[in-house]
Amino acid sequence: MSIIKETKFTMHKYNIHPNKNLGQNFLIDDEALNTIAEHVEKDDTIIEIGPGLGTLTAILLEKAKKVIVIELDNKMIEILEDRFKLYNNIEIINQDILKVDINRIAKKAKIVANLPYYITTQIITKIIKSDVEDITVLIQKEVAERICAIPGTKHAGAITYYIYYYADAKIIKNVPKESFIPNPKVESAIVRINKLDKPRVKVLDEDLFFKIIKENFTKRRKNLLNSISNIIEREKLIDILKQLGIDERQRGEELSLEQFAKISNLYTKLK
Repeated sequence: MSIIKETKFTMHKYNIHPNKNLGQNFLIDDEALNTIAEHVEKDDTIIEIGPGLGTLTAILLEKAKKVIVIELDNKMIEILEDRFKLYNNIEIINQDILKVDINRIAKKAKIVANLPYYITTQIITKIIKSDVEDITVLIQKEVAERICAIPGTKHAGAITYYIYYYADAKIIKNVPKESFIPNPKVESAIVRINKLDKPRVKVLDEDLFFKIIKENFTKRRKNLLNSISNIIEREKLIDILKQLGIDERQRGEELSLEQFAKISNLYTKLK
């Protein structure tokens, strides 16, 4: 049975209608599904976020040592428990991923997911700080481009710097709207994120570092001096930028990760 027929059959069998509030779009593209799972190996423990009907789960269970699925929707939990009741390498968790302690669930796991678009950034910023080293997610293409951009380039946003601090990220496949039931309004992309052994730059105060970056992109139309002067006192900021040879009229979106780190570190030393 083809993926699309299987998906429609399952939806009909369990009287399922995709929940818009949970961002449910069921993937029916064989090639995309196999691409998401292509880096899964037989000794891997996989954490799948939002498995839905279990289409990707079925592939993962055949490839991995263990699959831990985290699903919020009770209807989907019923389907997963029924569909995979004969498998002994699956663990089903009925929780909100944003409230789950990833490190308590499994060590050295890989994460795969077809993420709901409306909380993509929240989920990724959470899991990137966990102990997982390999993350493969299907997300909105526009967000994928920001995540995989290089800091200081036109596609970059606050999430770009956040990911680049912790990991390398790249788009491995674009996925059209027609690959889902129902069709989303936007194009999608599969992104692979590989964690670095340690953050890309040394930062003395991570909270301050990310606060400066976030504030800058909240006010990205303003120059650097005006965008973050409510975090760093204006006179101190002028002095810091002068010491670092950064033009105060420059926009923060043009700065590299290293430059933001230097601003943050110098201010931390001055406090």
